[in-house]
Amino acid sequence: MATRHVLTELTGNFQAQSGQPVAIESVGGVDAARRVSHGEPFDFVALASDAIDKLAAAGHLDASTRVDVARSGVAIAIKAGTPRPDATSENGVRDAVLAARSIGYSTGPSGAHLTRLFERWGIAGTIAPRIVQAQPGVPVATLIARGEVELGFQQLSELVNMPGIDIVGPLPDGIQLLTVFSAALTHTSQHADAARAFLAFLASTDTAAVKLRHGMEPA
Repeated sequence: MATRHVLTELTGNFQAQSGQPVAIESVGGVDAARRVSHGEPFDFVALASDAIDKLAAAGHLDASTRVDVARSGVAIAIKAGTPRPDATSENGVRDAVLAARSIGYSTGPSGAHLTRLFERWGIAGTIAPRIVQAQPGVPVATLIARGEVELGFQQLSELVNMPGIDIVGPLPDGIQLLTVFSAALTHTSQHADAARAFLAFLASTDTAAVKLRHGMEPA
């Protein structure tokens, strides 16, 4: 889901340049990995690099076709118009988490990172009743906008331009997590040459401006 806005725009650009139609189905990363591992036919898959590595090691992807597409950091968001916490330091973020009535994060890499961070801070047990984990495919921003979550964490690319929220800023240095998103062909691909051309386009320097506009960086 972190790459859905980037892939949507880049797909349109690629189709305009090449005339080759591309259909992207964006779902939660856990669901995407499960569907590929169960043999559902796709030409390629784009996921966090560690998930790509696992699928390749299990024989579901052609590792030789892997390209790194973009990278994204974790950001903090609140409901639009509410007071902004201090998120400029690790201590500030920790204090904001402890003060929040509810804390939201995803099932993806950012959520796993937050879980480890809360455990390292020694506050995991204290805040456990206040944790709201978004279901796969549900943006944390949606929960924030509805008022179900006071303080939310997710990939910046999943928060940019979402209605009803304010982005406080990225996690500060020292506790930031940069996730690389990669793509590779599946062994079920029926359009390997076209898929390779699309992956080459995704990794090209021509796509940098689109990635930056959607809160990501070229990988």
